[in-house]
Amino acid sequence: MTPRAVHPPHNLDAVLAGLAVAVPEPRCELDYHTVFELLIATQLSAQSTDAMVNKVTPELFRRWPDAQAMALADAAAMEDVLRPTGFFRQKTRNAIRTAQILVDRFHGDVPPVLDDLITLPGVARKTANVVLGTAFGIQSGVTVDTHVFRVTHRWGWHDEKTAEKVEPLLMRWLPRPGWSDFGHRAVLFGRYTCVARKPRCDGCAIFGACPRVGVDGATVST
Repeated sequence: MTPRAVHPPHNLDAVLAGLAVAVPEPRCELDYHTVFELLIATQLSAQSTDAMVNKVTPELFRRWPDAQAMALADAAAMEDVLRPTGFFRQKTRNAIRTAQILVDRFHGDVPPVLDDLITLPGVARKTANVVLGTAFGIQSGVTVDTHVFRVTHRWGWHDEKTAEKVEPLLMRWLPRPGWSDFGHRAVLFGRYTCVARKPRCDGCAIFGACPRVGVDGATVST
């Protein structure tokens, strides 16, 4: 992915400093014990919440704890477990097929390579970035989910329509060693502070640097 040649936002350093204060401990809120569990849990989080995924994964991984076991899983039984996460039939197919590919091609291990991960069903760059950054410390890109997309827009960093166009910008502007941490911080910030409706601006550590684009009629500050 080649980042577009765009100058960094004027408030970049101030926002990053405030973000570090607002979210001092960047982390993934999905519960997992192995890289395989993280991969599957991240797949399941699509069109769901981390909290909901965390409710179903204890039973999921009790019954199918690794790629070898999940590759042989009964689809109907797994669908019953995954039903609360939504789109459970597709998620079941993706999980079982992912496990089968891991067994067939990677000896049951999760490969620490972006190009390998995105060949797995249900794994796009966002999921791959989460797994690589969280489990392996590999800075393959910047995770841009709905929260990151929203808060970076409110900060005046972009006026794009899709996450795919935002990630290259962030990769250009942010120091690569901090890509994974930024993703976790921005997700948590968007999840608990800069929420979609009625963002909690009072007391926000980024308030002084934030143009609040789209909030109370604010516009981009240049």
